Amino acid sequence: MAKIITTEDLRKKLASGVKDFYLVDVLSANSYRAQHIPGAQNIVNGPDFLKRFEKEIAAPKDAEIIVYCASATCSASVQAADILEKANYTKVIHYKDGLAGWQNTGYHFEGEAT
Repeated sequence: MAKIITTEDLRKKLASGVKDFYLVDVLSANSYRAQHIPGAQNIVNGPDFLKRFEKEIAAPKDAEIIVYCASATCSASVQAADILEKANYTKVIHYKDGLAGWQNTGYHFEGEAT
């Protein structure tokens, strides 16, 4: 089971400027274009998620990978975290509050809708 990261801890990681992790938005490409957490890369959770992740992100198996989706009730990021863990990625972290949690705190987004 993936570890959980809070909104505040994710904000601190991003604010530190140290890019020692991968932040992955697993929502649709349209959602990502509209708004996403700064620094996130988009890999849609679907049948080819792992293949696309390995091709487009190419993270080492021991890299810290933070996945998120829309909100705490969205299961796409839970599924993506499970896929990554089953593929032997050892530091998978779930940002369960997702876009809704980020928005509720008033933190900055990137994308066309911002």
